[in-house]
Amino acid sequence: MAAEAAPSTGTGIGVVTDIAVGGMTCAACVRRVERKLGRLDGVTAEVNLATGRARVSHPAGVPVETLTAAVEAAGYTADPVAPPQEGPRRSTAEGEKADGARQQRQRLYVTAALSLPVLLLSMAPPLQFDHWQWGCFALAAPVATWSAWPFHQRALAGLRHATATMDTLVSLGVAASFLWSAYALFLGGAGLPGMRMPFSLIPSAPDGTAHVYLEAAVGVPLFVLLGRFLEGRARRGTGAALRSLARLAAKEVTVRRGGTDALLPIEQLRTGDTFVVRPGERVATDGEVAEGSSAVDLSLVTGESEPVEVGPGSPVTGGSVNVGGLLLVRAGAVGADTQLARITRLVTDAQAGKARAQRLADTVAGVFVPVVLALAVTTLGFWLGAGADRQAAITAAVAVLVVACPCALGLATPTALMAATGRGARLGVLVSGPQALEGLQHIDTVVLDKTGTLTSGRMSVGRVTAAPDGPDAAAVLRLAGAVEQGSEHPLGHAIGAHARRTAGEDGLPAVTGFRATAGHGVSGTVEGHGVEVVAPDGTELPTALRTARERADEDARTAVLVRVDGVPAALVEVTDLVRPGSYRAVDRLRRLGVRPVLATGDRAAVARTVAGDLGIAEVHARCTPQDKAELVRRLRAEGRRVAVVGDGVNDAAALAGADLGIAMGTGTDVAIGAADVTLVRGDIEALADAVRLARHTLGTIRANLAWAFGYNAVTMPLAMVGLLNPMVAAVAMSLSSVLVVANSLRLRNWQPAPARRPRSRTRARTAVRSVT
Repeated sequence: MAAEAAPSTGTGIGVVTDIAVGGMTCAACVRRVERKLGRLDGVTAEVNLATGRARVSHPAGVPVETLTAAVEAAGYTADPVAPPQEGPRRSTAEGEKADGARQQRQRLYVTAALSLPVLLLSMAPPLQFDHWQWGCFALAAPVATWSAWPFHQRALAGLRHATATMDTLVSLGVAASFLWSAYALFLGGAGLPGMRMPFSLIPSAPDGTAHVYLEAAVGVPLFVLLGRFLEGRARRGTGAALRSLARLAAKEVTVRRGGTDALLPIEQLRTGDTFVVRPGERVATDGEVAEGSSAVDLSLVTGESEPVEVGPGSPVTGGSVNVGGLLLVRAGAVGADTQLARITRLVTDAQAGKARAQRLADTVAGVFVPVVLALAVTTLGFWLGAGADRQAAITAAVAVLVVACPCALGLATPTALMAATGRGARLGVLVSGPQALEGLQHIDTVVLDKTGTLTSGRMSVGRVTAAPDGPDAAAVLRLAGAVEQGSEHPLGHAIGAHARRTAGEDGLPAVTGFRATAGHGVSGTVEGHGVEVVAPDGTELPTALRTARERADEDARTAVLVRVDGVPAALVEVTDLVRPGSYRAVDRLRRLGVRPVLATGDRAAVARTVAGDLGIAEVHARCTPQDKAELVRRLRAEGRRVAVVGDGVNDAAALAGADLGIAMGTGTDVAIGAADVTLVRGDIEALADAVRLARHTLGTIRANLAWAFGYNAVTMPLAMVGLLNPMVAAVAMSLSSVLVVANSLRLRNWQPAPARRPRSRTRARTAVRSVT
């Protein structure tokens, strides 16, 4: 029972190690392992029943061997988990898990073949024949011993360590039912040839002859084994996201060196190598297209539904699929540094944590089994003390042992988290853990950055207005683009790129005497003309250009003046496009009861325009990183639960100071590192999906825990008063865990709300706005 995760990682002060723990069956086992590890100096652990993994934080001086020895001392197996960057090879833990599942399935088949005749004869008196009870006893003996041996073995291991688990309850229930039946057959008169035994869902009063309870002796292991088999299959389904991510990793790559292609294991690929990606193949690792043009499908990596066109210089992500032509890609990151590896680590880390509700459940589970044992003994003593028949007293006590189910308590949260985080990853939403999910559920205010978050962050040319008596707009833009080829400014990049696209195959002319003046602009000589691209100042402009500048100011666009031979020739308006999804995102957040706040370092006119376009009432412009962090602090002081969405270094302080930090996947590593949630595909609309998924997940967890606590609260008293047959109790106990896992599995099919464009406020506002 292990799941792949990150290896030991550390900061020099502490180390985090993942350990695969085998043999855990219920929340009491989880509590036991955590306590055992917690007794080591400086060591804390979180154990996940659903993944069979312990995430252990410990001082660097504590070796991994000491940790595994502590787990083994608690009666379980322990192995450090292999890191995912070691490649897609099948791990030892995976092999052992597969072998264990195969043995479990075989044990279930044999148990069913032996148990069904016993159940049929015990529950259908007309089918009973002379000596039928002895035939059932012969069939029940291997079930009560060999089939139930895993329960007996783990119960004995717990006894050696002075602890009790779910297996203790099952083992005692099977042993008590079988031994009582043996007593009844050999010494109690139930072995007579003509003995017939009626069946009742409720234990009936004795008729002077000791009854056999072989149906309970076989039914308990059969139904518990069946329940755990179904539960295991369902739990493997909740971890499908991690297995899907693992399958995205390439095993081999075709590397081109010196004009020769060589097929190499992925581990031999190095940064800077050029590798071949043929149509239909996966991109082996993150990199940049060196040659070729194609379209790549990112749906399995980032949730992006439409293929993205790429060409020379375009970035590509490892794990994406080439759906077009042949590509040559230069590797930019390998192993643990790739986006796929980072996504895998984030999903793994998210599934390792615990929600607050689960900590309560684990605390309860820590005393659950001892309390059940005490109740079973109390029930037996009460019935015997009240003068009841020994058979009825033992039946009630066995029912108490069998019906109790701490498994559901242990599975309520981790299975829901596994399914939700996996579904979120497929939708392009990565959460760092259950605390992030809980934070998403409760946020009521979201502070939004502008550039790169609500807008694309990429400048582009909007209107170009030429002076009436000069060259036409296309000619002026061609000259301006030629000069801007040497500029590093975002505005220059936008003008140069637009001019190149307009020129097509003709290209742009060469520039000589290029000069860049900070805070002013660029200049140079193109085709014998002196060309300047500068910010408009107090210089007298022609009426047409002055009108264009006023219009640009109203629309919050950046106006750039082009002079040719010292004469104003054109005004170029440069824009930063608002993301189409931003309109829907803000509208959906508002419908969810989340108040949007815009905080940007841009000028007030630009901020107001974007805010008005999107319907955001609260705007803060000219914000420094310190201003953003102070804004977050002030909003939290007002009692708001604040999330911050950003993509840049300047957002890192605000992200870290918020109740919940949300980073755009297209942003900087600093912003992503400071965030609790990452929107992988860089689409702000995914934020509303994240909030809805979090609320649905927490609702599922609450339902699971309510069922787990409620089931035990109802069935235990029924068993204590003798209203539950032990076999019926076994069925109920098995179904309890299966229902919890099945409820969590519904999250795998959770769907975001269908996209719906909000109603436009004005026709002007629904148009694409321009900002700096």
